[in-house]
This record gives sequence, structure tokens and C-alpha cells, in this order.
Amino acid sequence: MAKRVAVIGAGASGLTCMKCCLDEGLEPVCFESSDDIGGLWRFKENPEPDRASIYHSVIINTSKEMMTYSDFPIPAHFPNYMHNSLIMDYFNMYTDHFQLRQYIQFQTRVLQVKQRSDFSHSGQWEVETEARDGKRESHIFDAIMVCVGHHCHPRMPLSDFPGIDTFKGKYFHSRDYKAPEEWRGKRVVVVGIGNSGGDISVELSRMTKQLFLSTRRGAWVMNRVADNGLPLDLVLNRLTRLIQKILPRDFICDVVEKRLNYRFNHAMYGLQPKHRVYHQHPTINDDLPNRILSGTVQVKPNIKEFRSSSVVFEDGSVEHDIDLVVFATGYSFSFPFLPAHVLSVSENKTSLYKHIYPPGLECPTLAVIGLIQPLGAIMPISEMQARWATRVFKGLNKLPSMSVMMKDIKCKEEAMAKRYVTSSRHTIQVDYVPYMDELAEQVGVQPRFLPLLLRDPGLWLRTLFGPCTPYQYRLFGPGQWKGARQAIYTQWERVAQPMKTRPIPARETKRTLSTHLLFLSAATLVVAVIYKRDNYQEYLQYPMMILDKLKTYTA
Repeated sequence: MAKRVAVIGAGASGLTCMKCCLDEGLEPVCFESSDDIGGLWRFKENPEPDRASIYHSVIINTSKEMMTYSDFPIPAHFPNYMHNSLIMDYFNMYTDHFQLRQYIQFQTRVLQVKQRSDFSHSGQWEVETEARDGKRESHIFDAIMVCVGHHCHPRMPLSDFPGIDTFKGKYFHSRDYKAPEEWRGKRVVVVGIGNSGGDISVELSRMTKQLFLSTRRGAWVMNRVADNGLPLDLVLNRLTRLIQKILPRDFICDVVEKRLNYRFNHAMYGLQPKHRVYHQHPTINDDLPNRILSGTVQVKPNIKEFRSSSVVFEDGSVEHDIDLVVFATGYSFSFPFLPAHVLSVSENKTSLYKHIYPPGLECPTLAVIGLIQPLGAIMPISEMQARWATRVFKGLNKLPSMSVMMKDIKCKEEAMAKRYVTSSRHTIQVDYVPYMDELAEQVGVQPRFLPLLLRDPGLWLRTLFGPCTPYQYRLFGPGQWKGARQAIYTQWERVAQPMKTRPIPARETKRTLSTHLLFLSAATLVVAVIYKRDNYQEYLQYPMMILDKLKTYTA
């Protein structure tokens, strides 16, 4: 009989976990406490207790080609940065295509997960659940995949703000913010300059009389739109990653910060922090500088105290008649259904090998999927985690000894503490490409560049110099997908298609790119003949070779 796997949660991570289970011949049973799939990305007007919640206008910060599941490309006509409703459309397409809905038990809450008495040799777990009607059941599973995410419990550090109990206005966490219309003509303070704080400030500032954005540290603000109008995350590739790895981090920070300040001076806008650009999770926002420039958003330091309807900031300035304070102060995560000896959390920190496996278990039959804060998209990362975990459950991959796992965990914790400023949001950070490659090596699906170069030079060029899209991890090894090559070859077409909504006639130019390249090649030939007259026939081949290679690469 197939091994049974309990998947807790039917969000972005839970969906791909079920699919990966089926790929490996395992039987998934997914317990979802709400009435639909989607997790964080399903908008609801009224937030549910202990569940993530988003506001109506949320648009994802990663582009569609970088956030797609690796064997199911997002439709070409979808915009590059998708509204939450379109993300839900994609999740439903994925669920229906792989027939996952039949494995989900909706409105079923997991109360307890504990090891069976014979766990040391069976690796089995007992799961207690509660249905909507209050009926409780006990189930036996061979493995567990925890997919509850890290946007679980809103952090409201009210003890850090003296006088908040006397505040006459309204205050709530950004989790409870839904739309701006209610606050037209009001005076509002937003606390926190993460992605949610930036987005909410921009949106509210179009309605409010005045919006004040309070930040302790400041932030480096990046655009979704990069050079030539491309999505920011498509500009970075394996070559740029290699350069970043070779060059000193301070030098890279200097280059990036100079570029960011070239767009707008962060110090003049009151945003520049003391830390370097790669020492904090970046804030992605195209509109915030415009709102500051227009005066509808004023950047303020941290709040010192509240006095009735006034807010006193640490620089001594006071703003009166404040109607609303939105605390965009992040989240904390926990696993109340798991025993503390299996997985404990303290100050948003927990010990997991490769951010997935509790190292102290006798049998590696529990995996935490999606408990990461990536500099990139979480969907393909959760998928890669699930691909590895299901193979471990099946016995096809082995984990190292506990001592090796603990050493790896300690090294990662030290590296994270050394790089990032101290914050509850910097306990589960990963960089997309290095982490994906690290997991891919475990699964056996790492792109093999030498075989690619010899067998398929065009694909080699696109894989090495193009964006590191998830399709690269379907070219080799277990789970290889025949459509991966075509997906890589057509990824730029999918980037361009949703923007080509108005026909643009081609401009007539006297000299085309090919003409300029031909002139350049001719000049190279002349120089070569002058310096090596006795072997000029060899150089005659170069111009056409260069043009042929360029045509092949740009085709």
C-alpha cells in the first residue's frame, strides 16, 4: 500500500506538496481549516483567527515567470506582477489540472500531531482533527508535511509604545486593513516600512488628509520595474549571482546603493538606513517616492509615545488629531499542534535542517514546507522542498546524521546573524538561487551546464545568462519534464505578451543592429589583417561566426 502523508494547509505550499506526493506514488490527505484553497492569497473581508489575511489591492512582488510552479507555467496573458485574485485563479488552475481537490478535507482543523508509540521503527504519526460540526477524528499517517506558513499571528508590540492605552483614535494591525475609503480626509500613521507598510501607506495617502510613515531604521526601496521595463527579478541570473559571490559584499552594496540613490536620494527622502542594502529584506515599492515627493506621505522616525489623540516621535515632533494608526509590524509563527520536543519556536526562531527537517527525530518523516522568507518567490522554493521531502519519505534520499544537520543549522544561523540586522523577520531568510541550487543538489535536479553546452548550446546560453526560472530544475533528474526546454525558450514571450495590448508599428531606421555589427566585424577584420597578414583567411570567418551566434541566441 502507498504511504499516507498528512498535508496541513492548502495554500501555496500545501498544493504543491500534494502534487509532489502523487508524483512519488504517495497518498496525500490535506487538512484545510478554511473553506477554500489559497492560504495567504485568498482575500476575505473578515479575517479568520490565527490565519493570514491580505488587503483587497495586494499585488505580488515577484514576477510570474519566477513564481510559477516548475512544470505548470502561468498563462502568457496574465500580467507579470499579479493581483491576488489572479494568483487564486492560477492556484485553481493548478489544483484542477493535477486533480488535487479530491485530496483536501476543508473546514477541518488539526488539533494535535504526535508520534506513535512505535515511532522509532515505524516513523508513523497520530493526527487528531476537528471538523466544522465539532466531530473529532484520529488518523494514522506515515509522514507529515506542515504547510501553515509564517504569516500566522500578527505582532503588535504595544508595550513598546507608551500611552497607547490612552489613544483616542483607532489602531489595528495591517492584517486587519482591507481598503482605504473609510479613511478619506483623516490623519493616519503607519508604523513599519516593510512591503505591507509601504503599500498601505501609498494606498491610504490617496485618500487621507495626511499620511505619516514611521520607521525605526529606514529602508532601501527597490522598484518592481527594472531597466528597459523588465521585472526586477528577471534581471538577475546565474552570471550576476557568480559575480556577487566573487566580489566583496561591501563593493556590491556600494554599486547597488549608488543605483538606488540615482533614482531618488534616500537620505533626502528621509529613508536611508544605517545598514547596507543587503543587510535587510528589501522594500519593493514603485510609488512611495512619488507620494513622498508630493507630500501626501511624510516619513517620520519611531514613535516615542501616544498622548490622547497625538503622536510624539523620537525626534521631538508631535502630530495632533491622529485618527488611525496601522501597525505593519510583521508576524510571528508557531506550531501549537506539535509537541515542543518535536519542534519548538522561540522569538521566531526554530531549528530545522535546510529549513525543512527537525534534526532530532529518529525517523525523518516530518517536513516543514514554506517556513522561509526568500529574496525571491516562495512557490518554486516550496515545490523544491516538497520534491525532496517526498523522496526522503519514500526512502529514495537519505538525510545525514544529527551532528551533521546541527552543524549545518548552526552555520546558517551564524551567517544570517552576521549579514542581517537583528529583527524577527530575519530568522528564516534565504536567497533564491543559492537555496534552490542547494535543494536541487539533494534531489538530483541541479542543472548540468557542461552536458547542456555540448548537447544544446542554445539552452545552455538561456539557462546560464537568462533568468533563473523554475523550469531549469525540470531539465534533469527525478521529475524531469519534457516541456521544460520549451518553457525556457518561450519565457520572454510570456513576459512581453500581457503588455502588447496596442500594436506599435516598427520604426524605420537607416542602420539596423545587424548593420552595426557588420561594421564592427569589418573593423575587427581590418585590424586583424594588419597585425597578422600571413593568416588573414582565419579571420575572415570571424564576422559571420559572430553574427550567426548572435542570431541564434536572440532568436
